[in-house]
Amino acid sequence: MQHLPLLPVGRPATGRRHPACRRPLAVASLPSKPGSRRVRQLVFITCVLAAAFVSEAGVGAAQLSVPPTQTTVPMAIAATANAGKPLALVDVRRAEVAVPVDFAPRPDARGRVAVGEPALVGTLPARRWRQQPRVLDLRAATEPEQARPSRFRFSPLNDNSLLLWEGADRVLVYNHGMILPEGVPADRRRSSYVHPVYGLDGEVLTDDFPEDHYHHRGLFWAWPHVRIGDQHYDLWMISGVEQRFERWLARDTAATAATLAVENGWYVGERKVVEERLWLRVYPAGDGSRCIDVEGYWIPVGEAIELAGAAGKSYGGLTLRYAPRADTVITTPLGNGAEDLAMQPLAWADLSARFAGRSAFSGAALFVGDDHPDYPPTWLTRHYGALCIGWPGVKARTFPAGEPIRCRYRMWVHRDAPDQATIQQAYDAYRVGLNLKWTRE
Repeated sequence: MQHLPLLPVGRPATGRRHPACRRPLAVASLPSKPGSRRVRQLVFITCVLAAAFVSEAGVGAAQLSVPPTQTTVPMAIAATANAGKPLALVDVRRAEVAVPVDFAPRPDARGRVAVGEPALVGTLPARRWRQQPRVLDLRAATEPEQARPSRFRFSPLNDNSLLLWEGADRVLVYNHGMILPEGVPADRRRSSYVHPVYGLDGEVLTDDFPEDHYHHRGLFWAWPHVRIGDQHYDLWMISGVEQRFERWLARDTAATAATLAVENGWYVGERKVVEERLWLRVYPAGDGSRCIDVEGYWIPVGEAIELAGAAGKSYGGLTLRYAPRADTVITTPLGNGAEDLAMQPLAWADLSARFAGRSAFSGAALFVGDDHPDYPPTWLTRHYGALCIGWPGVKARTFPAGEPIRCRYRMWVHRDAPDQATIQQAYDAYRVGLNLKWTRE
């Protein structure tokens, strides 16, 4: 087994310090293993890049070590300054391989826009012929590398919903206004969720207001047990507490990714009890898949809040409800048996099927970041069409007022019905990417 030299994010620091960094850098190793032959699109998320790395004087001073992959590698790297000109990552062993990168907004520790500290986003090509890490330098982009118009755009679908496009293809809709179809009970009215999410061939992958569970709503995040003081509420069923949109934090459409960030509130009547901030970073479709990164922040307001999942099932947290389909296959690290799972610790799960009467399979997986609280969390899987990440699970957890809760996930949208090894390869690359950092001093 080969071990890759990586720099961890948010881990205890030891020893080395870049002159422009406020924190030391620590070296770690993570295992790497050969992947499937399938080419899948993966996203590597990294953290703090010193200001000198992207200032005019510092271009070329930053270096990134990336493990070999069987896939293309979209990536978002935190920066502490905007160089004011386009940049590119260049392979030090193959100078002809230059990857343009764009600046995009990113969250701070409380989920707000990190002022003066954007992310660098770009997509690295696959590298399959060597097993050692590739080394990339950051430098100014050439004119051809700069000529990259974005194919992403946002447009209002109506007064309540915002649609993201990539070229002529619909990607997803964020519902910021209150939604209630005709014929549905009034107490099912809700906002602040993602639906539809579209497959790569235009098929709708998610469902909203299904007749068997009117409260299910596309890609959403809610808990059945919310306790504040001696009062109990149910955000899952929208009983006594509801999410309300407050403002847009970011809507950005770079050539390399689209970023959407929103601020919501949990309200009991007119009293705000939780600040909620959600970040979506959507990468271009390619190689039969698309990556959508989801980052959530929740901050109790005024007093502590207690959250818990459903007894005996654990659901409560990020949930994906799938559209009507045929020939459903749910795959997890345990395999793809026909039985549903309850209260099962998992790092990922996938649901593939034939959607919208199509003959071809497609689907989407949910991945859990390895920096997630209580990793890996418990799950509930349902072949009727739901994947539910249960955190904090059936044992209630109290969160102090003013302290942020942060969780990171990925939705991996794909064609076909990938096997367990292919999904695991995609997840392993996600995990490695969450721990990458610049290595050059």
